[in-house]
Amino acid sequence: MAITGIISAIFIGIVIGALGRLVIPGRQHLPIWLTIVIGIVAALIGTAIAGVFGVADTRGIDWIELAIQIALAALGVSLAEGLYGRRKG
Repeated sequence: MAITGIISAIFIGIVIGALGRLVIPGRQHLPIWLTIVIGIVAALIGTAIAGVFGVADTRGIDWIELAIQIALAALGVSLAEGLYGRRKG
């Protein structure tokens, strides 16, 4: 993977992680680095799932792939918030 691919993955991870946090109601107490990691993982897994269903490469914006990635990020943020909050509390 080239450096541009790594930078792209981090940027997409930030965006997907932030969108995942916005979907979850209430305030989350996760560190920003964990949100970025969750976003990167959700983006990668979401792309793989979209590829399995054949919706990863469509003309224009891949809305279904984006929805899958955001849903996975929201799930990841929710799970991490539960684990992180339990550990800190």
